[in-house]
Amino acid sequence: MEYQLTADLVTPAGTPDLDPLQQVGVVSLLDGRLSALLSIEGPDGVEIIPVEHTLEAHLGGVLVHWLLDAPALAFAEDATRAVLEQTIEEIELLAGWEVKHCAVTATDDQLESALAASAEPGDGIVDGLLGEVDEDGPGMDIPATEASSPGRAHDIAERRARLLRASEHLGAFGWSAFGPDVTEEQARFVAGALLHGIEMLTDELFADIQLLDDEDATAAEVTDLWALDELPPRFADRYTALFAKQFLVATSILGHRLTRSGWTPPISVAEALALHIAECRAEVELDLADVLDAERIAKVFSIFNEYAFADSDFEALFDTGDAEPGPDLAFERWFLPRAHLGEDRAPHPYLADEGGTDG
Repeated sequence: MEYQLTADLVTPAGTPDLDPLQQVGVVSLLDGRLSALLSIEGPDGVEIIPVEHTLEAHLGGVLVHWLLDAPALAFAEDATRAVLEQTIEEIELLAGWEVKHCAVTATDDQLESALAASAEPGDGIVDGLLGEVDEDGPGMDIPATEASSPGRAHDIAERRARLLRASEHLGAFGWSAFGPDVTEEQARFVAGALLHGIEMLTDELFADIQLLDDEDATAAEVTDLWALDELPPRFADRYTALFAKQFLVATSILGHRLTRSGWTPPISVAEALALHIAECRAEVELDLADVLDAERIAKVFSIFNEYAFADSDFEALFDTGDAEPGPDLAFERWFLPRAHLGEDRAPHPYLADEGGTDG
């Protein structure tokens, strides 16, 4: 019989939140170990077969969702908790981690059968499926009610708290920039998500730079890039390690300007692209924090963009047609101040090497 198991593997108490790169790393470590398991020996030599698993990182650890074939629920739960504890012990980088919550759940087929068999509320089969609990939380979780799990609830609370903390650093805009239909708290969540998007983009660019440096290649020649893959693809063969470093500098300048009072729209094409990507990161973060629905998030950023951008010309760079962008959008000018903004300033010295090539 197949059972779903949900386990929350958490970091040691008092340790900092996992950053995006750490979350990817721990998922990779655990995925490699769990994928290598062909079977699990349960109590009295009972064999338990892993069918499939998914891993979901959060600020305080990783949620494991595991489908198992076992002769009985108790065997599946005891054996998999032991396997997860042993896996943590064997991975040095996870020293001090623990299995906080581990509960076997019904599969979709079992739940469907139980609901079909119950003509009235309170039927014994349904009560049996939904009524078992353990000391750490629900022992029987209905699939697709992920938000009700302790790990998910903790993750949402942590994300919201982090966004509110980050929002205190936005100085370039008032809350009205996010529209009249959001409360001040919702506006603060959006502001925090935007700054968190800049932070994520910065981390991702460091990773992309390392990869391009190691491979001595362009974005067109490597896979698994974090941020550069979201830039206009027609120029991928020109996204070198130097270009990525320049884009990182432009992103850093943009982030600093967002924390200062007063606002000038993106002063270069690179800044406009960086703000665009940061917004994409912010939209995901708001969705994960369960603050606004997707339609509201899209509306908020549509209003915000009227404040933030002088125009949307940069969007033409994503067109897949053969037409070349206008002179002001030429690749060689991406890091230079845009003339139509009336900017009379020299670029950052590191951005003066036009075009981002390594020549």
